[in-house]
Amino acid sequence: MTTHPSTAEKGAGPLLRAWREQRRISQLELALRADSSARHISFVETGRSRPSEEMVLRLAEHLDVPVRERNALLLAAGYAPRYPETPLDDPALGALREGIERLIGGYEPYPALVVDALYNVVAANRGVMTLVDGVGEALLEPPLNAMRLALHPQGLAPRIRNLRAWRGHLLEQMERQIALHRSEPLRALYEEVAAYPVPDADPADEPSEPVPYFALPLRIEHEGRTLSFVSSISTFNTPMDVTVAELAIETLLPADPATAKYLQASLL
Repeated sequence: MTTHPSTAEKGAGPLLRAWREQRRISQLELALRADSSARHISFVETGRSRPSEEMVLRLAEHLDVPVRERNALLLAAGYAPRYPETPLDDPALGALREGIERLIGGYEPYPALVVDALYNVVAANRGVMTLVDGVGEALLEPPLNAMRLALHPQGLAPRIRNLRAWRGHLLEQMERQIALHRSEPLRALYEEVAAYPVPDADPADEPSEPVPYFALPLRIEHEGRTLSFVSSISTFNTPMDVTVAELAIETLLPADPATAKYLQASLL
C-alpha cells in the first residue's frame, strides 16, 4: 500500500498531498472542486502558504477525509480540532444509543449489530447472540470483535459453509477501510485475521441445487441446518462527532425462504 507522511511533519501540506494522491485527484481538479486555484493548492501542499481553517475543512470535504483525520489536518495546520470524540456511554449520546437499540431490536428475529472503526461490537440483538452460541469463550470476552468472531478457528469459521468466499469478502472490506482511514490498529487487526488458518474446502458444503442469490451470501450452519444471509451496512450521514462517524450498523437479511421461515418460527 502507499506510504503516507507522518502527522509529525510540519504543516498540513504533506498530509493534504497524501490524501489527494490517494484519491487520485490532480491539483487542478481539487482546486476546481474547492473554488480555489491549482497554484494555491500547490503552495499549500509545499508549505509556502498556510491554509485558513475554512480551506482545510473545504479541502478535507472534497477529498472525503474521515472525520478523525480532519481533526489531524486541523492540528497540523495550527488550528483546534473541530470534531469531538464523545464516548458512546456519554449522556450526550443517550438518544443515539436508544435509537440504535430500538433499530436493531426491531429487526429481530434477523441478526443485526453495530460496530466501531475496529469492528468491535458495541451493540447486538438476540439474532446475533443466537448465531454465536457455542463460540469459544475467549472470543466472547469484551471487546467482542466481529472480524475475530467470524474468522477465528474457534469462532464461527468452522460453521461457515462458504468460508473462503466470505473470508475474501471480509478481508476486501477491511482493505477498503484501511485505504480510507489509514488506521494502523485496523491494519494490525487485518494482518491478524488474515493469518488465521483456512481449512480445505469441503464439496459437501456446496448447495445440492443452485440457488439464485442476489448477493454473496453468508451460509452458516446452525443447529444442524444451513442458514443463508446477505449483509447490508449502514452509516450515519454527515456526522459531527468522531465516535458517531465511525459507527456502522450491519443487518443480515435472509437470503432464501427457508432461512426466513426458520427465523420467524424462532419468535414463537
